[in-house]
Amino acid sequence: KMTADNEIDIKEAFQRAQKGHNNKAKLVASLKSRYNKLEDKTLFHEEFVHYLKYAMIVYKREPSVESVIEFVVRFATSFQSPPRAEDEEEEQQEEEEEEEEDDHPFLSFIFNFLLESHKVSSHAVRFRVCQLINKLLGSMAENAQIDDDLFDRIHQAMLVRVTDKFPNVRIQAALAMTRLQQPKDAECPTINAFMLILENDCNAEVRRAVLSCIAMSPLTLPKVLKRTRDIKETVRKLAYQVLADKVHIKALTIAQRVSLLQQGLSDTSEAVREVVCSRLLPAWLQRLDGDVIELLHRLDVENCAETALDTLKAVLRNMSTEELLENRVLIPVDSLSCENVLYWRSLCEFFKKKGDEGEEMLEQVLPDAATYAQYLSGCLKAVPVLSEEQRADFNQLELVMTKEFISQQLIHLIACLDTNEEGGRKRVLAVLQEMLALPQTPSSLIFLLTEKLLALIPDDHKRIQTVGLLSLPNPNSADVRLLLFLAEVKVRVLEAKQTLEECIAAQEFNRAAELKSSITDLENRRNQIIQEIAESSQPADKETRTEKSDPETLLRCLTMCAELLKQMSMKTRLGPTISALMTSLVLPSIANAHPAVRNMAVLCLGTCTLHSKELAKTHMVLLLQIAQLDEVKIRISALRAIIDLLLVFGFQLLSETAGSQPAPPSQSPDKQEDDMAAAAAVEKGEDTAQSILMMLSEFLDSEVSDLRTETAEGLAKLIYMGRMSSSKMLSRLVLLWYNPVTEDDTRLRHCLGVFFQLYARESRAHQEVVEDSFLPTVRTLLNAPATSPLAEVDITNVVELFVELTRPSSLIKPSANTEVRDVHEVCVHDYLAVRLCGEMLNDPTAPEVRLYAKTLSSLDLSRDETVRKDLLSLLQQLVQVQQRGRRNRNIFFSLRSAAVLRPSRRAKTAALEKTKLDLNTLINQEANVS
Repeated sequence: KMTADNEIDIKEAFQRAQKGHNNKAKLVASLKSRYNKLEDKTLFHEEFVHYLKYAMIVYKREPSVESVIEFVVRFATSFQSPPRAEDEEEEQQEEEEEEEEDDHPFLSFIFNFLLESHKVSSHAVRFRVCQLINKLLGSMAENAQIDDDLFDRIHQAMLVRVTDKFPNVRIQAALAMTRLQQPKDAECPTINAFMLILENDCNAEVRRAVLSCIAMSPLTLPKVLKRTRDIKETVRKLAYQVLADKVHIKALTIAQRVSLLQQGLSDTSEAVREVVCSRLLPAWLQRLDGDVIELLHRLDVENCAETALDTLKAVLRNMSTEELLENRVLIPVDSLSCENVLYWRSLCEFFKKKGDEGEEMLEQVLPDAATYAQYLSGCLKAVPVLSEEQRADFNQLELVMTKEFISQQLIHLIACLDTNEEGGRKRVLAVLQEMLALPQTPSSLIFLLTEKLLALIPDDHKRIQTVGLLSLPNPNSADVRLLLFLAEVKVRVLEAKQTLEECIAAQEFNRAAELKSSITDLENRRNQIIQEIAESSQPADKETRTEKSDPETLLRCLTMCAELLKQMSMKTRLGPTISALMTSLVLPSIANAHPAVRNMAVLCLGTCTLHSKELAKTHMVLLLQIAQLDEVKIRISALRAIIDLLLVFGFQLLSETAGSQPAPPSQSPDKQEDDMAAAAAVEKGEDTAQSILMMLSEFLDSEVSDLRTETAEGLAKLIYMGRMSSSKMLSRLVLLWYNPVTEDDTRLRHCLGVFFQLYARESRAHQEVVEDSFLPTVRTLLNAPATSPLAEVDITNVVELFVELTRPSSLIKPSANTEVRDVHEVCVHDYLAVRLCGEMLNDPTAPEVRLYAKTLSSLDLSRDETVRKDLLSLLQQLVQVQQRGRRNRNIFFSLRSAAVLRPSRRAKTAALEKTKLDLNTLINQEANVS
């Protein structure tokens, strides 16, 4: 109770402090008044700590306990004089007075008590000790001074506690060390401890705590950057927030900025992506006075255009319409830069995506199609062509590369033009065709120009005709062009005549009359072409024609051809133009001495074969040879083509390929001989399939990471799409995923990680394949020699993966009636349980028996009667075989309870926990059990 002079005793103060609504400032003032009047403060100290201990033994964050902790901190820190710094003389006088007061006896006492208690066995007390030290230090004034010896003792104690086995203790210890950091000291123990925690602590909340309080310096920055790739979303999010709040954009290298944006804007978590857009980018822009072009200057836009575009999308999203429209319609050619042209493109694409709403705004930042076509033509023709000597000058080469980058962005802008008006569309088409035909057009632009050209020509027939003529490696050869025209006209005559017959049969006489007229026109055109060919074959012409077969020309032609084949519908017939290109351009280029030409030819061949099963049969063997014999990049292109063909046509393509080989003439049409020939063909096809699988298997072991990754991705596609089913190959992929050798293969790890989950969840049949691959995978790891990287793999982790992938509840489409499944349907875990028991029976003394026993305890087994009997029988055999007395009987009964007595999900969980306990004797036995 309050006394007459407004004082309060300690017990009453603690009781009142538990209630959040009490005014703690008054409680502190009253108790402090009482404390100051005491001559001997020892009894007060002892009684205060006595009541404090009641709160310190509570681990749970109860509001009443937290309220008491807050009161204690406010009382202890109330003895510090409020900092006054009116002038240097007064500040110095205060410091001298503080030294005379010996750092406040009560505060020193509390710290001493806490430091003596930090090693106790109770994790609750350790937690409260660290919490109190954290809050005490945090509540002190910024310029507060504490004794050097006390500082060192706090430091040492908290360095111990940040390694505590309880995460909450580690969190409070880390927070307590915030003010103990000395960023300028390269050997600061706190900062070193923080960096270790960020790198190694398994608890995400501990890592978050350290992120929130670590001081930024050149030493700590790389560790914080690494947390933006943390496995936990909450840690990644906080890492970006810390970087936004504490790190200036200029403190980061270009590579670090690009990496942050690349990862952050494509993060799987929406919350992380949002913090990059709403916190990091605005912070960077603010430090650059809101100048978007300046932000782009801080990135390497030439080498990270996609990341820069994603960045601009995020920035534009947060800008007002007035800010967005502060852009010129046409930037003068001399003023074009990588940054402003990329911004222009991004702005136009941003408006284009808004549909009708953005049309008006788009008109304000982009001219009409005809005007833009003229502008584009001028820009593209301004790109200088360097001689070999000039290319040796890095400055000149860099200048040309910049101009080519700008040209690429201008070509991309074509997609934003309004090409509905025929005149403008034709002008754009004319410019694109002109640039593709000009020998001085840079090779780096050919692909884009072709892509935009095809986008403006919706009809595949016209696409083939247009690009086919541009793709001829011999532009001066008039007769080749005329022959192509002739072939096209002949095809159109045949098609028109066939349609005419159908119209007459259907009595559509008006349509028939139109067709008859068009056939006459086509035949006249055919005769005209034949006449032109005859005239062009005169000797005088032959002397003027020259064949252009230099690598650059071939590469340009092949690039156009590849883009045409990619854009064509799979249903479009290849026709004579494509056949002519295959014969005159693609196949000869397969053997070209220049690797880039060979690679593009392989891409063309692979894409072309996808359009025709006959072509696929003809060229499969060639693709297989290239995949094994050429340079890595070309081998990968051939491998992709092979995988695509198998995905489209299946492995039966191989038997058909074998069967399509011409057979020797037979004297007798005997059916038996035909059957034998067919059987031989099938066998040959199976041999080819086997050889392909062997090749892929060898590629998985390749030291070339790109080839290994491409193969793994291809196999994952084939397995997922049902083109092959192989537990052995699945096992290989799992081992590859876990192999430390592939640790840096981000694409490989990501691809396989997604594949395993999607594949296993897809169907029960897929889960069975996964179950089949379980034991081979585990045996490979168990038998891995010490020198093998697989010896480092944590087998328990691999086993957990298999258990999760085969869990019945993980299926996307489980049985319609869950109860029926629980009672009658045998699940994949049942089969796995039987396999595990069989393995344990094979060698009950093997060290892996405890691993299998632990796995058994984590399975979701069905309640099928037959399964129960079979499993019980196996378990009984297991106990009989092992000569280990009572310990094994306990194992048997615990397994039986886990396997049989699980009528409901809740009961299953309870039995699982019990089983885990009962199995400890087997699980924990030494690996070298005799």
